[in-house]
Formats: sequence, structure tokens, C-alpha cells
Amino acid sequence: EPAESEGSEFGLTKSVPAGQYTRAQGSAAPHISSAMSFWDVPGMKAGVVTGDLAWALYTHAKANGYAIPAFNCTSTSTVNAVLEAGKKLNRPVTIQFSEGGSAFFAGKSLPNQKGVLQASVLGAVCGAHYVRQVAPAYGIPVIVHSDHCAKKLLPWFDGMLEADTEYFKQHGEPLFSSHMLDLSEEPHEDNVSICAEYFKKMAPMKLILEMEIGITGGVEDGVDNSGVAKDKLYSTPEDTELVW
Repeated sequence: EPAESEGSEFGLTKSVPAGQYTRAQGSAAPHISSAMSFWDVPGMKAGVVTGDLAWALYTHAKANGYAIPAFNCTSTSTVNAVLEAGKKLNRPVTIQFSEGGSAFFAGKSLPNQKGVLQASVLGAVCGAHYVRQVAPAYGIPVIVHSDHCAKKLLPWFDGMLEADTEYFKQHGEPLFSSHMLDLSEEPHEDNVSICAEYFKKMAPMKLILEMEIGITGGVEDGVDNSGVAKDKLYSTPEDTELVW
């Protein structure tokens, strides 16, 4: 089974100018009947969706009050399990890769040096290519996403962006649908400014960027915020304005 799911995560912000997108965290209750109408989105197709089409799918989900579940996958078997479930339910799904899960996808015996993370890059890129090859056969739209990336893991992010760029040159769209930067350990100004720099690189390919505004509760990806005050778990209007 997939190692992790984030089925409750959904929410969107759209940046200006048009063609540049961000994805932020939130929640929405699923309504299966509304979700079935995603095929009414112009141009919707089976297989990996990116750019304007991916954003149209998110917009449709938000407007109709349903979630697109995201599952961390660590192997072809877990990818297949998610795709099989999506096919049975006739629902779009998100297949995502974490840094550690990406290294596992490539093989635990491979070197994965700190500051290079070559196995993590290889695993994520191979995973995305695998999803692109098999997803159309399952007959549902699929988002391919990379999960939390802290500042120390930016070499992994950079490697995926290189693969996106090369794929874009050949196919006119990025390899992945979206990526996430989680710089919640950094000062808020640094978080926003670093995300903005990457956003500029991603926008020409219409890659969706998810960012972590503020902190998450509990323990996630080795970051322990279980003891923080509850008011710190909510984004403030000031935080949101700075992001915009």
C-alpha cells in the first residue's frame, strides 16, 4: 500500500500574471457525484496532466467541493495500486514522491550523498517517467507531484527541475505536474523569497508550486512541531499577504 496519503489536503491560490501557479494547503469535503463531472473540463484526458489542464482540474475540484487525494509512492507496485483504485472509482489521483521515497524507488544500495542526493533525483525522475508510461492505460487523469522539500534537500528539487526542463524542451510540458517546497523551518521572509526564485524558474513551464506557509503541527518529515502554541498552526493575514 502507499506509504502515506494526504487525501484531506486541498486548496488553491492563483498568482498573477496568468500562467504562474501556486498550490497551498487546506481542506474540503469530497462529493463523489460532483467529482464525476471532471470529464466535463475542456481537454481533460487520461494520463498525466500539467499546466493549464492540471490547474483547470484543481479549479473544478475546488468549485465542486471534492478533494484529489495524494499518495506517496515508493515503488512501481504502490504506483499501480493508486492507479488501480482511481480507475475503479473513476476519480483523478495525485501520485507523489518524497525525497526518501524517491531514493527507495531507485534502490537503497545506490549512493545518495548529502548535498547531491543523486539517488533521490534518479528515483523521482524514474518514478515520474513510469507514471507517464502507465497512467493512460488506467483511464483517469493523474497529477505527478513531489512532496515536502526542506532547504537541505534543495539539490533533489534542482535535479527534478533539470528533468522538467529537458522534458519540456522535447514535449512542450514539464515531466512533473507540480512540486512542493517546504521551507517552514526557515524565517518566513526566507521561505517566501526562496519560493519566489524557484517560482520564476517554474512559471515558463507552467509548473504548479506548492509551498508551506508557516508550520505544520506534530511531526512531519523529521520536523517536530508538536510542542508549539496552537495559534502558530494557522496562517495569518500578514503571512498570506506577504506570499501574494
